[in-house]
Amino acid sequence: MLRFDTITALRHQLSSLRSEHRTIGLVPTMGALHEGHLTLVDTARRENDVVVSSIFVNPVQFNNADDLARYPRTLEEDCQKLESAGCDVVFAPSVAEIYPESPTLKINFGELETVMEGAFRPGHFNGVGIVVAKLFNIIQPDRAYFGQKDLQQVAVIRQLVRDLSIPVELVRCPTVREADGLAMSSRNRNLSPYEREQATALFKALTLARELLADGHSPSQAKAAVTGFFTGNPHFRLEYVEIVNADTLQLANEVLAPGQTAICLAAHLGNVRLIDNLVF
Repeated sequence: MLRFDTITALRHQLSSLRSEHRTIGLVPTMGALHEGHLTLVDTARRENDVVVSSIFVNPVQFNNADDLARYPRTLEEDCQKLESAGCDVVFAPSVAEIYPESPTLKINFGELETVMEGAFRPGHFNGVGIVVAKLFNIIQPDRAYFGQKDLQQVAVIRQLVRDLSIPVELVRCPTVREADGLAMSSRNRNLSPYEREQATALFKALTLARELLADGHSPSQAKAAVTGFFTGNPHFRLEYVEIVNADTLQLANEVLAPGQTAICLAAHLGNVRLIDNLVF
């Protein structure tokens, strides 16, 4: 496995691979890798000649300095995992390499900025859009792989690709979960053992909402049930729960066609903010 920390060296390497007509799959990450990331690498490995993974904690997508400081950084361990998973190239640049100067570009994703993560994390998707556009421009992958857990991020990147006519195929991969249902996340490392036990409540709440919708209850009734589920739990501070169109992320007033309804939520557990969703 090759590892690069400069754009120039990476581009030189990828240019030679591209001249051999080899397809490139990209798995963008912020490190602190878990099995969910490695599943993305495995999928990319099956569908491309070359797999590139980026490891970069992107400061411009954090609207909370403490959250940025707490984000786990485990570069050497991450590289070992990627090599074992069959990754060919790792791009692990410094902040100065990606942002020689602070970016002044502002990307507005319209209605996606007004709901869920956009509403509670102002500026977050501008930062996501900038760094993903940079990675697509630097690496020029044929395909890029993202996990469903960050459903709204996938929708934002889909709009970025469409609006800027970026020639890359986006592949959304299913959420990978622990045996007790907790969605795998780099932030899970920041949970105390007791908080880790409590964290299973997120998946239980999503499952409750899905069962209610399947039984004919309205989205507003399912949303109220999830809100009530957390009301009596002093460990959680529910930020939002929404039932939306899985593609547009606009509110759904009824259950949509199979695969088009998403239940999304975000909650604080101690000092850790967790998100999750179910698409059905």
